[in-house]
Amino acid sequence: MQTLSLYLYLVRLQLRTRLQYRGNLVIGWVAQAFGYASVYGTIWIIASRFERLGGWVWPEIALMLGFHVLGYALGALFTFVQLRGMEELVRLGTYDTLMVRPVSPWAFLAFSGINIEYGGHIALGVGMIAWALPQLGIDWSVLTVLQLVASLISAALLTGATLTIVAAMALVLTRSRYLFGIYFDFWELSRYPLTIFALPLQVTLLSIVPLGYMAYVPVAALLGKPVPLIGAAAPFAALLAGPVMVVIAMLVWQACQRRYQGAGG
Repeated sequence: MQTLSLYLYLVRLQLRTRLQYRGNLVIGWVAQAFGYASVYGTIWIIASRFERLGGWVWPEIALMLGFHVLGYALGALFTFVQLRGMEELVRLGTYDTLMVRPVSPWAFLAFSGINIEYGGHIALGVGMIAWALPQLGIDWSVLTVLQLVASLISAALLTGATLTIVAAMALVLTRSRYLFGIYFDFWELSRYPLTIFALPLQVTLLSIVPLGYMAYVPVAALLGKPVPLIGAAAPFAALLAGPVMVVIAMLVWQACQRRYQGAGG
């Protein structure tokens, strides 16, 4: 309970700091939302021109895009900005000071640097999901709602876990920021229906770099669309992908931390 209260205190402290400049924060939210909306507008033009994109019509794609950006934002607000600086923490020896504190270094970084600048992402994601769902005629039930919410939580966990794995590489490689660029290359691909890609890339996004579970698999399962390579197991895979990646991320972080030799190498 004492550790939990410390994490909550770190969150409150960071929120108070961020809210000191509320005008700047709101402008950042709007700018981020417009930036993503312009990209989604391009996808809308393509989907409208050809009517379908990989067998998906625009409302289905809009639901997937909203799911994708919302799941990412919920996971990244605790991980991306904080862990993107791991290379500098290791190179300058600052990470050593975190290891002597009576809390987990990962937890300290995550909770002390919570980034509420993802408000634009969250608003855009919620808005697109709210617009798309009534267009699709989904047969709603309690289980369907639980599936939607649980899949979204899994997507957020998947994001946080994947970013944690990428950041952990700095403890071994020191120079690791380029890995975030590779991550976002695959992340951008994962916002499209996987059926538009060749089989090797589908396999990659469902196994080696499992970002296909962020939006494509859970939304396809919700809409009853076939998922390549997974088939009827898609609903269960969408729910389990996040928790499984969290376990993998914990093991990778601990393994890399054991191999960490300090700033002196």
